[in-house]
Amino acid sequence: MVQVTLYPGCSLEGTAKDYRDSLEVACSRLGVELIELDGWTCCGATAAHSLDELIALELPSRNLVIAEEKGLDIVVPCALCFNRLKNAEKHLLQNTHPELTQKYPFRGTVKIYDLLFYLTTPEMLDKISDLIKKPLEGLKLVSYYGCMVNRPPRITDAKNYENPTQMDKLVEVLGATSIDWPFKTDCCGAGHTVARPDLVFALVKRLYDRALALGANGIVVSCQMCHANLDMYQDQISEHFGERYQIPIFYFTELINLALGDERQVSWLSRHVVDPVPTLRECGLL
Repeated sequence: MVQVTLYPGCSLEGTAKDYRDSLEVACSRLGVELIELDGWTCCGATAAHSLDELIALELPSRNLVIAEEKGLDIVVPCALCFNRLKNAEKHLLQNTHPELTQKYPFRGTVKIYDLLFYLTTPEMLDKISDLIKKPLEGLKLVSYYGCMVNRPPRITDAKNYENPTQMDKLVEVLGATSIDWPFKTDCCGAGHTVARPDLVFALVKRLYDRALALGANGIVVSCQMCHANLDMYQDQISEHFGERYQIPIFYFTELINLALGDERQVSWLSRHVVDPVPTLRECGLL
């Protein structure tokens, strides 16, 4: 077992509990032991950085110092949390705020990984390929990365930030068809569903329309905010635009579990607003 520190973030404690359950099983099956960070606190996403720069840096900085004391690399499932932790890392190592660096003496001896990127290294893809029991044949998927895990690259260190391919490669390894598309890193509107639902609905509709035009029968994501926006509001978006959308939205960890033959994943899929079971049955996967 490889040990890493897990920084779950607030949403995986509540609204994205299904994501947490699926990632814990997937990591366990792949030989990754997740050790939850002792005493972790909110990273400040999404409100803090729009209100107070120093508080927005202090919140993730505290978590980085705790993780460094543990001596293990940090794996982050949430794209927003990943972005905030990486942002704090840059400020601390570059000493942009000396008072912050003095209070949180992070030395950069542990690395911060987005979960998707951690589980899609060439070595990990080889391991997944060796463990597959049920190839996901019949699923035709577009991979949606969202914007926070890749941009801006000076913060995320993403090399291929306009056209990431890690999730596409995973989809192919799992036996499904990966459909290339130009909206991989477009924004879904994130937390604007409260203040500007019209804006979010328009952004998400573009994703639905393009995915369907390309023949996709599902969208795979690695961000719980993207999953919420794409899954929860399909009825409202359908009504708003006079259309009828019913597109399953999968977490990539759910697909790993399905391909590895873990039956627990089937019951967790029932937590989705758009039921993916009919599509999986049509493909002969259930």
